[in-house]
Amino acid sequence: MTTELTAEDINNLNTVSKKLRRYVLKMIHNAKSGHPGGALSAIDILNVLFTKIMTICPDCESDKNYLNRDRFILSKGHASAALYAVMAHCGYFKEEELLTFRKLGSRLQGHPCSNKLKGIEISTGSLGQGLSIGCGMAIGLKLDNINSKVYVFLGDGELEEGSVWEAAMNASHNKLDNLIAFVDRNNLQIDGSTEKVKSVGNVKAKFEAFGWNALEIDGHDFNEIYKAINNAKLSDRPFVIIANTVKGKGVSFMENNANWHGKAPNDDELKLALEELK
Repeated sequence: MTTELTAEDINNLNTVSKKLRRYVLKMIHNAKSGHPGGALSAIDILNVLFTKIMTICPDCESDKNYLNRDRFILSKGHASAALYAVMAHCGYFKEEELLTFRKLGSRLQGHPCSNKLKGIEISTGSLGQGLSIGCGMAIGLKLDNINSKVYVFLGDGELEEGSVWEAAMNASHNKLDNLIAFVDRNNLQIDGSTEKVKSVGNVKAKFEAFGWNALEIDGHDFNEIYKAINNAKLSDRPFVIIANTVKGKGVSFMENNANWHGKAPNDDELKLALEELK
């Protein structure tokens, strides 16, 4: 695997990210509920991770590589629209199904549900639990001698949960070099600025104090994302990538606006947003 993306790679990733952001907006608009801000900030990382890095199995159990697949946990489960969008793009299900998002009986629940949709490793949405689950998966893989990685995607507001830091301590103690975490550092949560609600301070220094390797990047720079994950895969200890992102990325009136944490765009707002993402 190369550690540098080509110009063509970056162009293709940019095209796919715009497509995924359009999906997210259409899904949430159609459902009349959802969380666009944190989904849009996560898109570029999920795009690189699923299309360039992870061993994925869209056919799930029928795939001969199923046991050796990489595991992904969306700890900030309210950003499910982003995960469903990239899963559809990668062939886990038909893209037409995206418009069933948050509908009664849909496989695409408001928070990822492993009982509903193959490819979802664990049901998430109760913030603060994803990293602990990731630790358990990482330990299980080691016990089974499976050389796969566990990726956990956290929100920065989620770091206010004490269970996150208990899991961080556990991962370091157990030398879980197969565990890689992302922090979506968009600096906003449902009640406003993370620093005003409950400051998490220097996230990189905190994880390092718990015995992790840590790297801070631009979470919308495809090359930085790609290089960071490849570095993390070579780590001799758990690794966290703190990705500085923009809540509502790609839509000017949603960017850096906490009001779009959990609100669906109306018809006019959807039209404006899609125009910007052509």
